[in-house]
Amino acid sequence: MSSPPPLSAPETDASLENRIAAAIDGKTKPLGALGAIEPLAARIAQIQGTLMPRADTCRLTIFAADHGMAQAGVSAFPQDVTRQMVFNFLTGGAAANVFARSVGADVQVVDAGVAGVPIEHPDLIPRRMGDGTANAIKGPAMTSAVCDAALSAGMTLGREGQVAVACFGEMGIGNTSSASLVAAKTLGVPVSALTGRGTGLDDAGLDRKRALLEQAAARTGPDLDAHTALQHFGGFEIVMMTGAMMGAAETGRIVLVDGFIASVAALAAVRIAPECRTNMVFAHQSAEAGHRRVLTALDADPLLQLDMRLGEGTGALLAFPLVRAAADMLRDMASFESAGVSGPA
Repeated sequence: MSSPPPLSAPETDASLENRIAAAIDGKTKPLGALGAIEPLAARIAQIQGTLMPRADTCRLTIFAADHGMAQAGVSAFPQDVTRQMVFNFLTGGAAANVFARSVGADVQVVDAGVAGVPIEHPDLIPRRMGDGTANAIKGPAMTSAVCDAALSAGMTLGREGQVAVACFGEMGIGNTSSASLVAAKTLGVPVSALTGRGTGLDDAGLDRKRALLEQAAARTGPDLDAHTALQHFGGFEIVMMTGAMMGAAETGRIVLVDGFIASVAALAAVRIAPECRTNMVFAHQSAEAGHRRVLTALDADPLLQLDMRLGEGTGALLAFPLVRAAADMLRDMASFESAGVSGPA
């Protein structure tokens, strides 16, 4: 029996969903036997609009930028680490590079606003929005115009290339603090409920971080729209990643969302452009406090739970083989009819 043709554009959502469900249920297996891989395959088919999906190419884009609030002591690491890690990414030595090589993904690195003189490297994509953000504890991290520019730059990067799966990572000392504030304001919850240890703060450091973030949060009302939250509390890398997710979704890519910071960018993207939620697959639930709350707000059921909290897109890369396997299953696995196997009675 020949494989079914791609789904046609005029089909209703219900027709598309029914055809996908029938194709998955008709594979040579008991109903539901592949567990979470089955709804994952269905999501991929819906994103691509075909019963013959492909998810065999993947690109990780890492956005790097610095945060003014890092100087206040919200992180266990000095701000210089952002720049040092950019060079580590460019020379292939970071966990993200290792995982990308392991799963066959490409990596590109974007300078969204690393503090100091601009980094000169042939493999670095320069999209600097400034010399790091302003200190969000004392005032807005950036102007509305710069926030718009970062979103636009990210959207352009998200649209580029031909890969099926787009992963996005981040590097920026202080960015879990930034993400906690953006999420708290977007969801209208106390920032303390979303504040974790980040890069590994001890108890005293965590107490200091919470106090500083509460001070920052007091600058505005409890509920902000996503754009305003990004402008006041976001980092250039988080804003650019938000735009990149929107741009990648526009082009029909699978957007494989990493951990806490990437999920906050996804939350902002969905609030700004709700239609991009359809293209998102959530890789893992991190060990960072608040991630579960953000996932719940996005009605997201992550594929993995590995107690990771590194960022960089590492969790998304580890989930990529599952996405690829789910697409391959729907495209290549025999049906009971095509294989001549008796189905369930």
